[in-house]
Amino acid sequence: MQQVWFITGSSRGFGRALVQAVLGAGDLVVATARRPGQLAEFTQQYGDRVLPLALDVTDEATVRDAVSAAVERFGRLDVVVNNAGYANVAPIETGDEEDFRAQFETNFWGVYNVSKAVTPLLRAQGGGTIVQFSSVGGRVGGSPGIASYQAVKFAVDGFSRVLAVETAPFGVQVMVVEPSGFATDWAGSSMTIHDIPADYDTTIGTMHRRMRVNPAGPAGDPVRAAEIIVRVVKRGNPPSHLLLGVTAVEMALDYSRRQLAEATGWESVSRSADYAEPYPADFPPAKLSVSTGG
Repeated sequence: MQQVWFITGSSRGFGRALVQAVLGAGDLVVATARRPGQLAEFTQQYGDRVLPLALDVTDEATVRDAVSAAVERFGRLDVVVNNAGYANVAPIETGDEEDFRAQFETNFWGVYNVSKAVTPLLRAQGGGTIVQFSSVGGRVGGSPGIASYQAVKFAVDGFSRVLAVETAPFGVQVMVVEPSGFATDWAGSSMTIHDIPADYDTTIGTMHRRMRVNPAGPAGDPVRAAEIIVRVVKRGNPPSHLLLGVTAVEMALDYSRRQLAEATGWESVSRSADYAEPYPADFPPAKLSVSTGG
């Protein structure tokens, strides 16, 4: 069955690859971007199967207008993809608070605005799929220099888990996509690198060099990833979380194993906080520090 997709951040990266994959699958797409003129090649090739719309996801009224225009054109929405987002690099200690907040405006509140605007429509029509772009960093965390971006991705994940439970009775499915490094513009011109003090060179500096100066480039192919997402959505009953990329899989599995080991090691202590449990409980053995002495 031909589906109608609504995709934010369609002008480049994953969003652009998804527009191409959706059209290649024979579906219809509402491709949104701050500058929809960048989508001209799709309208030239696919004609009225594409509706390009200007959209600033931080503007709630504009989001509602875009959803209304999409429904007026195609009659319904089957798949909504919250892809718009970016990351800037700076230490928490010295980074600019306004920049930190601005990233939240797009990366979290944009997801909130679009999800909230489409939920009444999906509920009324009896179902649909919402795809939220996160990152493997939104599962494992700890990437120096991108605190705002990773904090947002944790927030998107928590928001999406609640959204999934609330809307499941209406036939709405929610899938969080968690990529590792892909050959998009995420770490290119879309990213601003703020001053990195010398004290942070071994953490943020190393991360910066690995992301932007590595001659091998990212391992992930956004075209393949987009095709996988389309196939997963069309298959029905998508996973709650879809990891994409070898690094994403390996990091997630390692993190889960460490989480399980830590929770198990501290289990008796954690249980002892309840009235009915034995107290006090024995702590697990302390980890020995490695001596650097001669």
